[in-house]
Amino acid sequence: MKYLLTILAAIGIAANVAAQQNIISLKECLETGLKQNYDILISRNEQRISENNATAANAGMLPTLALSAGYMTSADRTDTTPREGDKVVDAAAFDQTVDVGLSLNWTLFNGMSVRANYNKLRELEQMGELKTRLTIEDFVANLTAEYYNLIQQTLRLKNFRYAVSLSRERLRITEARYQIGDFSRLDLLQARVDFNADSSQYMSQQEAVIASRIRINELMANKDINAKCVARDSVIKVNGNLRWEELSAQMTANNVSLLISDHNTNISMLDLKAVKSRNYPYLKLAAGYGYTLNRFGSGTTKLRGTLGPNVGLNLGFTLFDGNRRREQRNAKIEVENAIYERNQIEQSLQADLANFWQAYLNNLEVVKLEKQNVIAAKENYEIAMERYLLGDLPGIEMREAQKSLLDAEERILTAEYNTKLCEISLMQISGNILQYLYE
Repeated sequence: MKYLLTILAAIGIAANVAAQQNIISLKECLETGLKQNYDILISRNEQRISENNATAANAGMLPTLALSAGYMTSADRTDTTPREGDKVVDAAAFDQTVDVGLSLNWTLFNGMSVRANYNKLRELEQMGELKTRLTIEDFVANLTAEYYNLIQQTLRLKNFRYAVSLSRERLRITEARYQIGDFSRLDLLQARVDFNADSSQYMSQQEAVIASRIRINELMANKDINAKCVARDSVIKVNGNLRWEELSAQMTANNVSLLISDHNTNISMLDLKAVKSRNYPYLKLAAGYGYTLNRFGSGTTKLRGTLGPNVGLNLGFTLFDGNRRREQRNAKIEVENAIYERNQIEQSLQADLANFWQAYLNNLEVVKLEKQNVIAAKENYEIAMERYLLGDLPGIEMREAQKSLLDAEERILTAEYNTKLCEISLMQISGNILQYLYE
């Protein structure tokens, strides 16, 4: 009896703790995670880097302008021997040069390589946005699945608590009947063993609930990883109105992995275009404006200064570099590989969509079947309890009726959760996973 009271006290404490927890909805979890999740924050920063890189200057479309200044001095000994006359020695030739100026360099044309580089940076910018979206979609899918896992584990805990109550009632009846001699000690011991087993299972299930709660706090990046929270929803809501034709069409148009693959193909084509630009001549502009002052320590000229602009064009063509044809061939192969990879991703997504769709349909049917089984199991348990109270049913068969009811409730709970996981996967593959933010 002392052990029984200890178990009941533990169950009561667990129930009180659950009542004090913070109640949160799926939408609240997702909104919090979108602000705090570290993967999303990192992805957004990487997107900002790609946006900062998508500039004309980074692509080489703009000129470079430099300001420079310098000073140089020399102290030379100069020996001059004329054909006629004496040798002249100048040991104090102290020359100085001061210069300052602006220089401008600009590639006016290089076979459209600069334009190809700029377009590549723009593609990378758009890929940065898509990668952020992909990270967000993965987060929404993971958190939604874990939210409904928390519901599943909580409902399972509730079922185990119900099992404890049934076992406790059976133990009470058995003890009372044992006292008056209707039941044997074997019946009493079996009832106590079953009650202890159900109580142990209930207490172990609390660990699964806590683990799911910790995972939700981790995904939301809560500072308190052990923050108490329970799901606002008490049932696993399954969308049974999904349509194959709509999902397939939406996958082709909206799936982020396919969109990223399209940009990878475009980048490969731009890389090929950049390599081909070396088949054309280049034209470069160089201009400057500066001032130079020379001070001479010897000779007839003491000072000389120059001020003014200079400009020039450089037209050239690379006749041979030994690598051009090889790089062009490789670039063409890269384009082919990008197309193959895109087709491979689409085929893989179609296979995943088909598999999850079949599992989704099967689990919907399983849910319908298990609902009928639960109704039958409840009725069977009620009949068994009546016979047990009358002494017409042995304890083993009573336990079997109880177990059949709990197994039926466990199967329908598992089927509902599996159906929800299939639904989440179908929504993610079709590019509709963000709809959970607005439910």
